[in-house]
Amino acid sequence: MQLNELNIVAIGGGHGLGRVLSTLSYMGDKLTGIVTTTDNGGSTGKLRKRSSSIAWGDLRNCLTELVDSESIGNQLFNFRFDGNDELGGHNLGNLILYGLGQVQSRPLDSIKLVRRMLRVRTQVLPMSETPTDLMAFYPKGRCRVGELSVDEMSIMPRNLMLAPLVKSIEPCIKAINNADLIILGPGSFLTSIIPPLLIRDISNAIDNRKGHCVFIDNVVAEQSPAAKLSIDEKLAWIEENIGCLPIDSVISQDPCNKSAKVNVICRDLAHNKVPHHHDKKKLIAALEYCVSSIGINQATA
Repeated sequence: MQLNELNIVAIGGGHGLGRVLSTLSYMGDKLTGIVTTTDNGGSTGKLRKRSSSIAWGDLRNCLTELVDSESIGNQLFNFRFDGNDELGGHNLGNLILYGLGQVQSRPLDSIKLVRRMLRVRTQVLPMSETPTDLMAFYPKGRCRVGELSVDEMSIMPRNLMLAPLVKSIEPCIKAINNADLIILGPGSFLTSIIPPLLIRDISNAIDNRKGHCVFIDNVVAEQSPAAKLSIDEKLAWIEENIGCLPIDSVISQDPCNKSAKVNVICRDLAHNKVPHHHDKKKLIAALEYCVSSIGINQATA
Protein backbone atom coordinates (compact mmCIF):
# COMPACT_ATOMS: atom_id res chain seq x y z
CA MET A 1 0.00 0.00 0.00
CA GLN A 2 1.26 3.48 -0.88
CA LEU A 3 1.63 6.28 1.66
CA ASN A 4 -1.02 8.40 -0.06
CA GLU A 5 -3.59 5.60 0.32
CA LEU A 6 -3.37 5.63 4.12
CA ASN A 7 -5.21 7.57 6.79
CA ILE A 8 -2.44 9.34 8.67
CA VAL A 9 -2.43 11.10 12.05
CA ALA A 10 0.57 13.22 13.05
CA ILE A 11 0.91 14.24 16.71
CA GLY A 12 3.21 16.83 18.26
CA GLY A 13 3.86 20.54 18.46
CA GLY A 14 6.01 23.42 17.41
CA HIS A 15 7.89 23.47 14.17
CA GLY A 16 8.39 19.70 14.05
CA LEU A 17 4.74 18.84 13.53
CA GLY A 18 4.36 21.77 11.13
CA ARG A 19 7.18 20.34 9.04
CA VAL A 20 5.51 16.91 8.90
CA LEU A 21 2.13 18.40 7.96
CA SER A 22 3.75 20.53 5.27
CA THR A 23 5.57 17.47 3.92
CA LEU A 24 2.36 15.44 3.76
CA SER A 25 0.03 18.30 2.77
CA TYR A 26 -0.73 16.55 -0.55
CA MET A 27 -2.69 14.00 1.53
CA GLY A 28 -5.50 16.54 2.03
CA ASP A 29 -8.31 15.23 4.21
CA LYS A 30 -6.60 11.84 4.68
CA LEU A 31 -4.16 13.64 7.01
CA THR A 32 -4.93 14.87 10.54
CA GLY A 33 -2.68 16.89 12.84
CA ILE A 34 -3.17 16.73 16.63
CA VAL A 35 -1.38 19.70 18.16
CA THR A 36 0.14 20.22 21.61
CA THR A 37 -1.50 23.18 23.37
CA THR A 38 0.65 23.74 26.49
CA ASP A 39 3.07 26.41 25.19
CA ASN A 40 3.50 29.34 27.61
CA GLY A 41 6.16 31.40 25.86
CA GLY A 42 6.29 34.34 23.45
CA SER A 43 3.11 35.79 22.01
CA THR A 44 1.12 32.72 23.09
CA GLY A 45 2.33 33.04 26.67
CA LYS A 46 1.29 36.71 26.83
CA LEU A 47 -2.19 35.87 25.58
CA ARG A 48 -2.56 32.99 28.04
CA LYS A 49 -1.63 35.30 30.93
CA ARG A 50 -4.25 37.82 29.80
CA SER A 51 -7.08 35.31 29.77
CA SER A 52 -7.11 31.56 30.31
CA SER A 53 -7.00 29.84 26.93
CA ILE A 54 -5.30 27.02 25.11
CA ALA A 55 -1.97 27.82 23.48
CA TRP A 56 -2.70 29.03 19.95
CA GLY A 57 0.85 29.43 18.60
CA ASP A 58 1.54 25.84 17.54
CA LEU A 59 -1.94 25.53 16.03
CA ARG A 60 -1.37 28.69 14.01
CA ASN A 61 2.03 27.45 12.86
CA CYS A 62 0.59 24.10 11.73
CA LEU A 63 -2.25 25.79 9.85
CA THR A 64 0.11 28.12 7.97
CA GLU A 65 2.44 25.22 7.10
CA LEU A 66 -0.48 23.79 5.13
CA VAL A 67 -0.83 26.99 3.07
CA ASP A 68 1.34 28.23 0.18
CA SER A 69 4.12 30.30 1.76
CA GLU A 70 3.62 33.03 -0.86
CA SER A 71 -0.12 33.39 -0.23
CA ILE A 72 -1.67 36.40 1.48
CA GLY A 73 -3.23 34.10 4.08
CA ASN A 74 0.16 32.68 5.07
CA GLN A 75 1.77 36.12 5.26
CA LEU A 76 -1.17 37.52 7.25
CA PHE A 77 -1.22 34.76 9.86
CA ASN A 78 2.59 34.76 10.21
CA PHE A 79 2.91 38.55 10.50
CA ARG A 80 4.65 39.57 13.73
CA PHE A 81 4.54 43.05 15.25
CA ASP A 82 7.88 44.59 16.20
CA GLY A 83 8.63 47.29 18.76
CA ASN A 84 8.34 47.40 22.53
CA ASP A 85 4.71 48.47 22.92
CA GLU A 86 1.88 46.16 23.93
CA LEU A 87 1.67 44.71 20.39
CA GLY A 88 5.42 44.13 20.13
CA GLY A 89 6.29 40.45 19.70
CA HIS A 90 2.70 39.40 19.04
CA ASN A 91 1.88 37.28 16.03
CA LEU A 92 -1.20 38.43 14.11
CA GLY A 93 -2.38 34.86 13.55
CA ASN A 94 -2.25 34.20 17.29
CA LEU A 95 -4.29 37.37 17.94
CA ILE A 96 -6.90 36.34 15.36
CA LEU A 97 -7.24 32.83 16.82
CA TYR A 98 -7.31 34.22 20.35
CA GLY A 99 -10.01 36.74 19.38
CA LEU A 100 -12.07 34.07 17.67
CA GLY A 101 -11.68 31.93 20.78
CA GLN A 102 -13.28 34.68 22.84
CA VAL A 103 -16.38 34.89 20.62
CA GLN A 104 -16.78 31.31 19.39
CA SER A 105 -18.41 28.67 21.56
CA ARG A 106 -15.34 26.40 21.46
CA PRO A 107 -11.76 26.44 20.10
CA LEU A 108 -12.58 23.80 17.49
CA ASP A 109 -15.09 26.20 15.90
CA SER A 110 -12.39 28.89 15.67
CA ILE A 111 -9.98 26.48 13.99
CA LYS A 112 -12.62 25.32 11.50
CA LEU A 113 -13.32 28.95 10.58
CA VAL A 114 -9.62 29.67 9.98
CA ARG A 115 -9.29 26.47 7.94
CA ARG A 116 -12.10 27.73 5.70
CA MET A 117 -10.43 31.14 5.41
CA LEU A 118 -7.08 29.60 4.46
CA ARG A 119 -8.64 26.76 2.40
CA VAL A 120 -6.91 24.07 4.43
CA ARG A 121 -8.32 20.61 3.71
CA THR A 122 -6.27 18.79 6.34
CA GLN A 123 -7.92 18.50 9.75
CA VAL A 124 -5.92 20.34 12.44
CA LEU A 125 -7.04 19.63 16.00
CA PRO A 126 -5.99 20.78 19.48
CA MET A 127 -5.01 17.92 21.78
CA SER A 128 -7.66 19.33 24.15
CA GLU A 129 -10.00 22.31 24.19
CA THR A 130 -9.35 22.86 27.90
CA PRO A 131 -6.41 25.07 28.95
CA THR A 132 -3.69 23.15 30.79
CA ASP A 133 0.00 23.50 31.69
CA LEU A 134 2.91 21.11 31.74
CA MET A 135 4.32 20.22 35.16
CA ALA A 136 7.66 18.40 35.61
CA PHE A 137 8.88 16.70 38.77
CA TYR A 138 12.53 16.31 39.75
CA PRO A 139 13.65 12.96 41.18
CA LYS A 140 13.57 14.45 44.73
CA GLY A 141 10.09 15.90 44.45
CA ARG A 142 10.58 19.54 43.44
CA CYS A 143 8.65 20.63 40.38
CA ARG A 144 8.64 23.11 37.52
CA VAL A 145 5.55 24.46 35.77
CA GLY A 146 5.30 25.53 32.14
CA GLU A 147 6.96 24.47 28.89
CA LEU A 148 9.68 27.13 29.04
CA SER A 149 10.72 26.03 32.51
CA VAL A 150 10.69 22.32 31.58
CA ASP A 151 13.00 22.77 28.59
CA GLU A 152 15.46 24.67 30.83
CA MET A 153 15.87 21.74 33.25
CA SER A 154 19.42 20.45 33.57
CA ILE A 155 18.33 16.84 34.20
CA MET A 156 15.47 14.68 32.97
CA PRO A 157 12.35 15.01 35.10
CA ARG A 158 11.19 11.92 36.92
CA ASN A 159 7.79 12.40 35.37
CA LEU A 160 5.50 14.92 33.68
CA MET A 161 1.84 15.64 34.18
CA LEU A 162 -0.78 18.09 32.97
CA ALA A 163 -2.29 20.53 35.44
CA PRO A 164 -5.21 20.41 35.39
CA LEU A 165 -5.79 16.96 33.95
CA VAL A 166 -7.82 17.35 30.77
CA LYS A 167 -9.69 15.23 28.27
CA SER A 168 -9.16 15.20 24.52
CA ILE A 169 -11.95 15.73 21.99
CA GLU A 170 -13.93 13.17 20.02
CA PRO A 171 -12.44 14.06 16.60
CA CYS A 172 -8.91 13.35 17.94
CA ILE A 173 -9.86 9.91 19.22
CA LYS A 174 -11.81 9.10 16.06
CA ALA A 175 -8.84 10.08 13.87
CA ILE A 176 -6.46 7.88 15.89
CA ASN A 177 -8.88 4.95 15.82
CA ASN A 178 -9.16 5.22 12.02
CA ALA A 179 -5.45 5.82 11.37
CA ASP A 180 -3.36 3.37 9.38
CA LEU A 181 -0.22 5.28 10.33
CA ILE A 182 0.37 7.39 13.47
CA ILE A 183 3.37 9.71 13.51
CA LEU A 184 4.92 11.11 16.71
CA GLY A 185 7.46 13.92 16.34
CA PRO A 186 9.86 15.29 15.44
CA GLY A 187 10.25 18.08 17.97
CA SER A 188 11.06 18.69 21.60
CA PHE A 189 10.66 15.36 23.37
CA LEU A 190 9.35 16.72 26.67
CA THR A 191 7.33 19.73 25.52
CA SER A 192 6.03 18.83 22.05
CA ILE A 193 5.74 15.04 21.86
CA ILE A 194 4.94 13.97 25.40
CA PRO A 195 2.07 16.37 26.37
CA PRO A 196 -0.59 14.78 24.09
CA LEU A 197 0.40 11.33 25.40
CA LEU A 198 -0.32 12.53 28.95
CA ILE A 199 -4.01 12.80 28.04
CA ARG A 200 -5.44 9.42 28.95
CA ASP A 201 -7.96 9.37 26.07
CA ILE A 202 -5.14 9.83 23.56
CA SER A 203 -2.65 7.39 25.11
CA ASN A 204 -5.38 4.73 25.40
CA ALA A 205 -6.42 5.26 21.78
CA ILE A 206 -2.83 4.89 20.56
CA ASP A 207 -2.25 1.88 22.81
CA ASN A 208 -5.31 0.21 21.24
CA ARG A 209 -4.40 1.35 17.72
CA LYS A 210 -5.17 -0.65 14.62
CA GLY A 211 -2.42 1.18 12.71
CA HIS A 212 1.36 1.40 12.93
CA CYS A 213 2.93 4.09 15.14
CA VAL A 214 6.28 5.58 14.14
CA PHE A 215 8.41 8.00 16.15
CA ILE A 216 10.48 10.46 14.07
CA ASP A 217 13.62 11.50 15.93
CA ASN A 218 15.23 14.91 15.55
CA VAL A 219 18.02 15.39 13.02
CA VAL A 220 20.09 17.43 15.50
CA ALA A 221 20.24 17.33 19.29
CA GLU A 222 17.55 19.44 20.94
CA GLN A 223 18.17 22.03 23.65
CA SER A 224 16.74 20.05 26.57
CA PRO A 225 17.82 17.24 28.93
CA ALA A 226 16.23 14.72 26.54
CA ALA A 227 19.11 15.36 24.11
CA LYS A 228 21.26 12.98 26.18
CA LEU A 229 18.85 10.05 25.95
CA SER A 230 19.27 7.09 23.62
CA ILE A 231 16.29 5.79 21.64
CA ASP A 232 15.66 3.00 24.16
CA GLU A 233 15.96 5.44 27.07
CA LYS A 234 13.31 7.66 25.46
CA LEU A 235 11.04 4.67 24.89
CA ALA A 236 11.53 3.47 28.47
CA TRP A 237 10.75 6.96 29.80
CA ILE A 238 7.52 7.06 27.76
CA GLU A 239 6.49 3.60 28.93
CA GLU A 240 7.12 4.45 32.58
CA ASN A 241 5.25 7.76 32.37
CA ILE A 242 2.15 6.77 30.41
CA GLY A 243 1.92 3.08 31.27
CA CYS A 244 2.37 1.69 27.77
CA LEU A 245 4.75 1.82 24.82
CA PRO A 246 2.69 3.15 21.89
CA ILE A 247 5.53 3.04 19.32
CA ASP A 248 6.28 0.34 16.75
CA SER A 249 9.12 1.93 14.73
CA VAL A 250 11.61 4.77 14.93
CA ILE A 251 13.00 6.80 12.03
CA SER A 252 16.39 8.22 12.98
CA GLN A 253 19.08 10.34 11.40
CA ASP A 254 21.82 8.72 13.50
CA PRO A 255 23.07 5.37 12.10
CA CYS A 256 24.37 4.51 15.57
CA ASN A 257 20.87 4.46 17.03
CA LYS A 258 19.86 0.92 17.89
CA SER A 259 16.95 -0.45 19.88
CA ALA A 260 16.09 -3.67 21.64
CA LYS A 261 12.44 -2.56 21.83
CA VAL A 262 11.40 -1.48 18.31
CA ASN A 263 12.49 -1.45 14.69
CA VAL A 264 14.83 1.48 13.92
CA ILE A 265 15.09 2.83 10.37
CA CYS A 266 18.26 4.86 9.89
CA ARG A 267 18.25 7.39 7.06
CA ASP A 268 19.89 10.69 6.15
CA LEU A 269 16.96 13.04 6.75
CA ALA A 270 18.65 16.42 7.09
CA HIS A 271 17.88 19.29 4.72
CA ASN A 272 21.00 20.28 2.74
CA LYS A 273 20.60 24.02 3.42
CA VAL A 274 18.89 23.96 6.83
CA PRO A 275 20.55 21.08 8.73
CA HIS A 276 18.10 21.11 11.67
CA HIS A 277 15.12 20.64 9.31
CA HIS A 278 13.96 17.32 7.93
CA ASP A 279 14.18 17.31 4.13
CA LYS A 280 10.68 16.73 2.76
CA LYS A 281 11.64 14.28 0.00
CA LYS A 282 13.91 12.31 2.33
CA LEU A 283 11.22 12.16 5.01
CA ILE A 284 8.60 10.90 2.55
CA ALA A 285 11.03 8.25 1.31
CA ALA A 286 11.72 7.11 4.89
CA LEU A 287 8.00 6.93 5.70
CA GLU A 288 7.31 4.99 2.49
CA TYR A 289 10.10 2.56 3.38
CA CYS A 290 8.62 2.15 6.86
CA VAL A 291 5.18 1.42 5.40
CA SER A 292 6.51 -1.09 2.89
CA SER A 293 8.89 -2.81 5.33
CA ILE A 294 6.22 -3.67 7.89
CA GLY A 295 3.45 -4.55 5.41
CA ILE A 296 1.07 -1.96 6.80
CA ASN A 297 -1.71 -2.98 4.41
CA GLN A 298 -1.79 -6.44 6.00
CA ALA A 299 -1.43 -5.17 9.55
CA THR A 300 -4.40 -2.83 9.23
CA ALA A 301 -6.70 -4.95 7.08
